[in-house]
Amino acid sequence: MDGLINLFKPVGITSARALDAVRRATGQRKSGHAGTLDPLADGVLVICLGRGTKLVERVMGLPKTYRAVARLDVTSASLDAETSLEPVPVAAVPDAAAVLAALARFRGTVMQVPPAVSALKIGGRPAYRLARAGRPPALEARPVRIDALELRRYAWPEVEFDIRCGRGTYVRALVRDIGAALGAGGCLTGLRRLGVGPFTSEDAWTVERLAAATPAEYLVPLERAQAMLQASLADGGAT
Repeated sequence: MDGLINLFKPVGITSARALDAVRRATGQRKSGHAGTLDPLADGVLVICLGRGTKLVERVMGLPKTYRAVARLDVTSASLDAETSLEPVPVAAVPDAAAVLAALARFRGTVMQVPPAVSALKIGGRPAYRLARAGRPPALEARPVRIDALELRRYAWPEVEFDIRCGRGTYVRALVRDIGAALGAGGCLTGLRRLGVGPFTSEDAWTVERLAAATPAEYLVPLERAQAMLQASLADGGAT
C-alpha cells in the first residue's frame, strides 16, 4: 500500500498514537506522519504509507493553515493548556484595534523563539525533557514565514484567529509574542489544523471511518499524491 492518507487527528492523543491506529486499520507497518500535532490540537495529519514515506519531507514543507483560540490574561510553561495556567497582570485591556495592529506586526517573515516545551533537540535531547527537569533551554530565535493572520473574534480575554504559515512555525509561540506586543499574557487554548497544502480538514478521514472503509476509498495513490504536491507547489501551496 503506497500513498498518503489525509487523517483527522482528534484532541487527546499524540500524533504517534494516531499513526499507530492507522497502522492497525491498514495493516501497513512502513508508514510515518508528516508534521506533528500536539495532543491538545486536532485536524489534518498527513500519513505516508509504503513508498509514500519518501514524500514526508515534501509534505512537511507545504504551508499549513490553522484556527487558533487563545487567552491573553494567562500564560503557562508550555504556552498552552497542557500545563497550569498562570494569571498575567494587564495594565490596560487592549481594544480590537490594538489586537488588529498587533496581528499585522506578525505577517511576513518574523523571528520566533520556539517554546521551551517542544520537541526541538538540544544536545541530542528534546527541549521538553530539559524543561520538565527544571532546566529549560535558552533557545535562539529563528525566521518563520507567516503568510496570513486574520482575526476572527475578540472578546477579552479570548481571541480567535486563522493563520497560514510555513514550516517550523509554532502557533503557541506566536500567541506568546502577540500577547507580549499587547502588554498582556498569551496562552493557546485551542488549535485545529485546517489544512496542509491541498489536504483539508473537510476531506480528512477519522480513524473510525478508515477502519470501516477500503483503501480505494481513503488512500491517495502515490502518483496522484505526487501530482497534488507538484500542483500545490506551483500555486504557492494554497489550501
